[in-house]
Amino acid sequence: MYAYDMSEEDIRAFNPNGIILSGGPESVHEEGSPRAPEVVFNLGVPVLGICYGLQTMSAQLGGKVEPGTVHEFGYAEVNIQVRDKLIGDLEDTKDQLKVWMSHGDKVTAIPEGFQITASTPSCPVAMVSDETRRFYGIQFHPEVTHTAKGAELLSNFVHSICGCRSLWNSENIIDLRVEQLRQQIGDQKVLLGLSGGVDSSVVAALLHRAIGDQLTCVFVDNGLLRLNEGEQVMDMFAKNMGIRVIRADAEERFLTALAGEVDPEKKRKIIGREFIEVFAEEARKLDGVNFLAQGTIYPDVIESAATKNGKAHVIKSHHNVGGLPDDLAFELVEPIRDLFKDEVRRLGTTLGLPFEMLYRHPFPGPGLGVRILGEVKKEYADILRLADDIFMQELRASGWYDKTAQAFAVFQPVKSVGVVGDGRRYAWVIALRAVETVDFMTARFAHLPYDLVDKISTRIMNEIKDVSRVVYDVSSKPPATIEWE
Repeated sequence: MYAYDMSEEDIRAFNPNGIILSGGPESVHEEGSPRAPEVVFNLGVPVLGICYGLQTMSAQLGGKVEPGTVHEFGYAEVNIQVRDKLIGDLEDTKDQLKVWMSHGDKVTAIPEGFQITASTPSCPVAMVSDETRRFYGIQFHPEVTHTAKGAELLSNFVHSICGCRSLWNSENIIDLRVEQLRQQIGDQKVLLGLSGGVDSSVVAALLHRAIGDQLTCVFVDNGLLRLNEGEQVMDMFAKNMGIRVIRADAEERFLTALAGEVDPEKKRKIIGREFIEVFAEEARKLDGVNFLAQGTIYPDVIESAATKNGKAHVIKSHHNVGGLPDDLAFELVEPIRDLFKDEVRRLGTTLGLPFEMLYRHPFPGPGLGVRILGEVKKEYADILRLADDIFMQELRASGWYDKTAQAFAVFQPVKSVGVVGDGRRYAWVIALRAVETVDFMTARFAHLPYDLVDKISTRIMNEIKDVSRVVYDVSSKPPATIEWE
């Protein structure tokens, strides 16, 4: 992946077989918003514009893009009008594609030489093509699982139109990475901060295959994890895989440091500071460690660079170990820094990690510390863990877990009157949050079935005596954020 300001000389030197102009949160009407280098349209190679890529391609080639009066986000049905080479002979489409939209602007006039190949009632220009120049545009997101035939559309472009072959597979990548790691590390020791998340878990499994007992993992249990998560991490990596994992039980330390603090940003900083200090203390106990491994992935690289030059928007805070004291001077090992999340998950599957671990919803670095509004207490964390676990159980049982991008419970530091049997209950309030999103820059609250919300709410109040009321968050982003803090 390259930035939009890549020079013409570098583009020609790369000699692409095809070019994909990606989506993004900008508007072509914003001053200084990205534009495709003009050479892209003069190389004689196929070009595919996705979402913003379609809009800037249309604007640059003489079409017209207008701000949408309503931001279109979520499921849509696209009606196929012309089956060009991009659409091809997709099976089971019946002249209709089920897709995922996420855009504000829309193309209202196509450039000369283009034809409209698909549309929706609210988006007349959903797909376009210029078969002569092999230029194609898609307003929706083919790369997400919500778009039923997205992978086939991308395959048509890459294989049929651009003539590229498929050489990437997880087995080859693992073999390559193992050899690279052995060459880089030799007989030295490696330290890894293991969180139980996707990226650090895959790095742990990959390093264990490459260097075995030369790897030591430090798992900092801050007392702000999900239900039984600490035990699950230790069972998976230490017990089942035989990896050396040091579990630093720091719950009391984190809760003490957080006592009395209600400001979300200050809570994040406290949690981050304590994590670094605990990790550093454990690292100092180890002898002969020369390397520090991190689960950096390619979006981290892009976003970190973007904050310095303004080319992209910061989407998330990264969870890698940073800011270690000067006496812990390690050489970095980042074996998945050139991979995207879906590729990392495929590696994890091949390495034998469980599906449930690899495809879990995102969990914030500060953990439950930012899902407990206001002051963080052990009592609150214990209640929230139980409520969140019930929520996840029911989402999985109903099939809605994989339909949502992120879902979680939030502890509200207010009490509400309830009735249990013939008695009065004055207890805490739990909020449920579930969202659908493509890029986490915008999100729509998930339209869970009422009977499912009812079942979840009833279970939480019946099974957790300290909860008397459950509410469901129907806020979308923007103006709300996905997390509450």
